[in-house]
Amino acid sequence: MEQKPSTLDPLSEPEDTRWLDGKRKRKSSQCLVKSSMSGYIPSYLDKDEQCVVCGDKATGYHYRCITCEGCKVMVLDDSKRVAKRKLIEENRERRRKEEMIKSLQHRPNPSAEEWELIHVVTEAHRSTNAQGSHWKQKRKFLPEDIGQSPMASMPDGDKVDLEAFSEFTKIITPAITRVVDFAKKLPMFSELPCEDQIILLKGCCMEIMSLRAAVRYDPESETLTLSGEMAVKREQLKNGGLGVVSDAIFDLGKSLSAFNLDDTEVALLQAVLLMSSDRTGLICVEKIEKCQETYLLAFEHYINYRKHNIPHFWPKLLMKVTDLRMIGACHASRF
Repeated sequence: MEQKPSTLDPLSEPEDTRWLDGKRKRKSSQCLVKSSMSGYIPSYLDKDEQCVVCGDKATGYHYRCITCEGCKVMVLDDSKRVAKRKLIEENRERRRKEEMIKSLQHRPNPSAEEWELIHVVTEAHRSTNAQGSHWKQKRKFLPEDIGQSPMASMPDGDKVDLEAFSEFTKIITPAITRVVDFAKKLPMFSELPCEDQIILLKGCCMEIMSLRAAVRYDPESETLTLSGEMAVKREQLKNGGLGVVSDAIFDLGKSLSAFNLDDTEVALLQAVLLMSSDRTGLICVEKIEKCQETYLLAFEHYINYRKHNIPHFWPKLLMKVTDLRMIGACHASRF
């Protein structure tokens, strides 16, 4: 008896029918995948999370922003622009530093004659600077109870602590003598007429003493060391007779502490202050002006030789000359 093929056996179906059924199944599965992908939301997003760019429904975290598929391209472009801008700024800063280093390398160092002058000025300063580099070990702090309670009245209306004033007067005369000795050791100064020497010393004495005190500012104790031996606080110096001038000297000391000046730089700065051709009553103005130019040029070349890391160090240091001149003028107006 002939057996009929089973309708459940797929092999018994015609070949064309099996091929069409397989194609329908594949198409149906692809549709299911597409529908599931279109509704896919990452686990770290809320269902109603919005795109930060357009406000549409977000699909994920793209380039550090929660965006939709369309806006993530915009965010990518923006991040590229930020990275490019940062790279440009870094390159500009690198070129600026390279140019500064290159310019420093090509600046002239002191000549043989200038080195000789620099050594003379440095030795003149060291031999007349009280306590030298050992001032921190030799200094004595003024007792805190001195200079804290102003009592006597000055002609300009300021109150002065007489005990502090008495302490300062003990060191002022030796300090002035050391400034005079410094000036006499400079060959250019000794060649000037006596009248000009007196005028120059009167004009620069307070400025040089202020500079010598300012370079001995101690940030830890917030004190200035006067004449290399007496450490005083701001209020003590103010109440001891200097008044508002003390604030200017302390402020100068704070700013100079960042410059890290050596003995030679302090000495040359003093020589520039000494040879100021604009003092009233001078006879040999042109000669003094040429002397100051000689010191300034040697000073600038020495700064080039030192190669400080502070940008625009030379003009910033020259501004301190102006500050010291103002201190001297302010002090002269009070007495």
